[in-house]
This record gives sequence, structure tokens and C-alpha cells, in this order.
Amino acid sequence: MKVNLRLSLAVLLLSGTVLARAQSSPTALNFRLDPGATSIHWTLSTTVHTVHGSFRLKSGELRFDSTTGDASGLITVDSASGESGDGARDRRMHREVLESSAYPAITFRPTHFTGSLDPAAPGPITVDGIFILHGHDHPLRLTVTLHRTGDSLTAETRFDIPYVAWGLKDPSTFIFRVEKQVHIDVTAVVNPVEIQTSR
Repeated sequence: MKVNLRLSLAVLLLSGTVLARAQSSPTALNFRLDPGATSIHWTLSTTVHTVHGSFRLKSGELRFDSTTGDASGLITVDSASGESGDGARDRRMHREVLESSAYPAITFRPTHFTGSLDPAAPGPITVDGIFILHGHDHPLRLTVTLHRTGDSLTAETRFDIPYVAWGLKDPSTFIFRVEKQVHIDVTAVVNPVEIQTSR
């Protein structure tokens, strides 16, 4: 009788703990990206050497709803901040390829995500959205890896941009050939702004 009573109490305590966790699990999370702690690196192969460069994040705010999988917000990169360490090459990139004066922003607008966004146990997620480059919308799927760093999350993603297929000028010449896609590596500190939980 005492054994059955102890077992019943243990089951009740365990059920209450699981229920409490389920009731307090996050359903909607708002994040803000820290421009000062975000690095955006790009790599472009050529017949002569591999070019490395960077861009600067201007702003980024995101919202994820784990109940529906909906995502919203906007990440904005300063197009004119793109640089490779070679002044002449960078001026040509901004004047002839990116046309930065006419298209000053490169943006990504998330629309949907899959995966767990529990800040206490982050992991990989998949984010679908619209990437806007040179004034045109392009669907883009990102695989994002999340790591906990103190009170913040670090997000990392890698993806390729087929810039020539997307309508930008191919900077290749008869002798000097340039790859038709640029490789992007992003590491960003993501600060939770608001966490809404189910009741």
C-alpha cells in the first residue's frame, strides 16, 4: 500500500513538472541582431585568386511563432559597405555590379521557419524567406545554427548567391574569369527582445 502511494505521488509530481514546462514553453520570440557583433564575409573565386571581402549589417529584427511556424521581420545590409581591400576593384563592384548608389540596401525578409527555438536549448533551424538584391525578390532558404553565449544567442549560416543568374553584371573579361556565385558566411549575435509563452 505504501509502495503504491509513493508511486502515485511520484507520477503526480512528474506530471505536474512536465505540465508546468509545457505551459511555460515559448510560443513567440522577438530577436534583435547586434550590428557591432555581426560579421558578414563573402568569398569569390577567380582564375587568378580567391577574393575575400565583407559587408556591414545595418539592422535586423526578427519574430518567430513556434505555434504556426510563421516568421517576420527584416535584416538590412548596407550595400555600399561591401569591400575587398582593393580600392579599384571595390569601386568597380559598386559602380558596375551592385550599383550601390541606386540600390543601397540588401535585405532578407523571413516568412517561415522549422525547428526548435527554445532559448534554453538552441539548435539548428531552417528559415525560408525573400532575399532582395539589386531591387529584385528571390526566394532563399537558410540553415541556421544557434549557439548559446551567455544571455544571447549566436547564429551562424552559410549560403551561395548566384548573382549573375539573378541579373547582376558578370565582371569577367576574356582573360580574367570570375565565378558566377558568391559564397556568404554570417555570424551574428542575436539578442532576445521579447519571449511570449503559452499559459
